[in-house]
Amino acid sequence: MHFMIVWRFRPEHTQSAIARFNDTGGAPPPGVTMLARWHDVAGSRGFAIAESDDVVAVSKWCHDWTDLLSFEVIPVLDDQQLTQVIGG
Repeated sequence: MHFMIVWRFRPEHTQSAIARFNDTGGAPPPGVTMLARWHDVAGSRGFAIAESDDVVAVSKWCHDWTDLLSFEVIPVLDDQQLTQVIGG
């Protein structure tokens, strides 16, 4: 399963989030493969596409950062999967 993960910096914790990212690289835990990650040019939010069959591992990845960031996690389909849904 693929997930689009959107995070936003909590303004009061921006510097702490940057420091943690510099220290850890923000890598996902075992069981989650990060396929891509982008950061907006303003530096206030970011986006990742992750693949995992373990929603608990995806949740843990986000939870490890919730003291500094807010998250939206959206399960997504690729075109081939959507075609199966809509019968194309």
